[in-house]
This record gives sequence, structure tokens and C-alpha cells, in this order.
Amino acid sequence: MEVYDLIVIGGGQSALACGYFLRRAGLKYIILDDQQNGGGGWQHTWDSLTLFSPAEYSSLPGWMMPKSEDEFPSKQHVLDYLSQYQSRYNLPISHGITVTDVKKEGNVFLLATSQGDYQSRSVISATGTFQNPFIPSVAGKDLFKGKQLHSAQYKNADPFENKTVLIVGGGNSGAQILAEVSKVANTVWATQNTPEFLPDDVDGRVLFDVASAKYHAMKEGKEFVASQYNIGNIVMVPSVKEARSRGVLKTHETFKAIYDHGVVWQDDTRQEFDAIIWCTGFGYATHHLKELGILKEKGKADCRGTRSEDVAGLWLVGYGSFTGFASATLIGVGRSARQTVNEIIEYIKIQKQ
Repeated sequence: MEVYDLIVIGGGQSALACGYFLRRAGLKYIILDDQQNGGGGWQHTWDSLTLFSPAEYSSLPGWMMPKSEDEFPSKQHVLDYLSQYQSRYNLPISHGITVTDVKKEGNVFLLATSQGDYQSRSVISATGTFQNPFIPSVAGKDLFKGKQLHSAQYKNADPFENKTVLIVGGGNSGAQILAEVSKVANTVWATQNTPEFLPDDVDGRVLFDVASAKYHAMKEGKEFVASQYNIGNIVMVPSVKEARSRGVLKTHETFKAIYDHGVVWQDDTRQEFDAIIWCTGFGYATHHLKELGILKEKGKADCRGTRSEDVAGLWLVGYGSFTGFASATLIGVGRSARQTVNEIIEYIKIQKQ
């Protein structure tokens, strides 16, 4: 069986960034993507989703995202960019191949996939989070007779017209979906904590600059203080500003249970809902690494930078803070990808000696 120097698992923005730096690395590699088309998880997000930053601040290495009609690029604009990026650099991506299991025997990884087995001396896992939506365990959740869905399944507000809808979760997805659904439905926004909103003039450009400053400060052993910014706070994109003008950005404390027709609030009062939309985040889509015995809560793994601390030859790219500052963003993943490829080049040299 053919043995690759490297196999990249995933075909979204993180895999593409790695592919850019791999082009001249002199390694025998392939990218395996379970999607039929380019664009990764962006293919499955809701219709009106936009980036938090203008195109020029949302680019992968080597090629700046073309300027968009609106200030914040739309879902389709991002999908077009990612697909064209793959073609522009002629990246060796095999679509429609799902990696189901990764094991290691000696110095070689064995990858079981929907299209047969593969072998490789090293592996980059770059599968992101979208395929591991998180819904908290709440008493009575399975009793609810209305519609329940995670934000990963939400497409648009049409199915909720004239309904009573509970939006759960205080992050950006909760605020944006609330803003859209509240135009056609009676909505309640339930959050565990009071949401924090960023100033109107703070978008992804500033958040990335803060992350970069923090990265460099820590690298130099300096203290970094940016208490006025929190990357988890809600960005005031146009739809959320519009919702604020309608007075719908009001939150209710979280509920303690669910019954067949609604929820039970903390004071034991009940309220009926036709639908519940869970905007409660994601775990890491790393289930294919389960047999390696390295996964922790929500699919996280211990890493030094992007390199696995437990399995030699394994790197994880683009999963967020534990794999590098801003590494889950288009513009932020480039730094992680470059360092990862440099480390793999050295690793493969040693393996082949």
C-alpha cells in the first residue's frame, strides 16, 4: 500500500491554508475531505450568515479575498473564495472521502475511510467544529413535542413564521439568529449569562489585532491586558444593530427544565413554545482520533502549538484557542498552518533517515 508523507483530514479553510504551505514542501501528501464540494462547513451554515470582518481582513495565505459588495462578505462570497482558492493553488483534495478512524502502528498512521484504507507517516487533523454541535443536557429535553434544532441545522426563518420560538445561547449565533427569526415570529432569548456586546465600531479586524497583540506579547514574555475586548462578546453586525433598534435584544434567564409543550423557568412558571433553537456552540470534530486515546472533553486534545503532545506525527490545526490564537478564523489560521508545515518537514526528514 502507498505510504504518504502526510495526510490532511478535512477540506475547509484550515486544510486549504496548510495546503498553501505544503505546495513547495517537497512532501508526498493528500487532503481527504468528506464533503462533495469545496468550502468545508461554510456549505451548511445558515443562509444569511456573514463574516465579522471585511474581505481584506478575512483572507487565507497568498491570495486576498476579493472585495465583497457589502462590508461583511456573505456566505456565498466566502464559499466562492474557498472553492477558487482550492483551484488557484491546484491543491490535491479528494472529496467525498470520510475518515472514520485513525490508528498508529510503529511510525505509520493507518486511516480507515469510506473509500478504503490509507497510510501516512504524519497526519494533520483539520476538521473544525461544525460536525460536532453541542446541546446541553436539560431535564425533559426529549419530551418536547415541538421542533428542536441546533444552529448548525438552521437555514432561515421561514419555517418559524407566526410561531413562538425560544432561542437558547448568548453568543454571536444566538444574537444573529434571534435578529432574523424575531422578524417573523414571537421570540424569547434565554441565556445563561447576560450577553456582552462589543462597541459598534469593533468588528473582526479589531478582534484579530487584539489576538495578534496577545500572541506577540506572550511570545516576548510580556503581560497583555485588553479587558475592554473579549473575543467571545457579540459583534454588532448590521442585523444585530437592526434588532437592537427594534428592542428585541432582551434576554431571559435560563430555564431549569423542558416539558412537552415548552420550558419551566427558574420560578417554576411554564411557557409554551412551538420551537427551540439551540445556539449553544460546538465541540471539536475529532471523533476520527478516538482510537488514539488522546481526546478529552468536547473532543479536545493536548497540544504544544498544533503538535499533539501524546502522539508523534500528529498535528491539529484550526480548532481555536488550544491550537493557536485566532486559529479558527480565515486570517488567523495562516500562522498556525505555516508553523505546522515547517514542523512536519523536519519530522519527515528525521523519519526518513
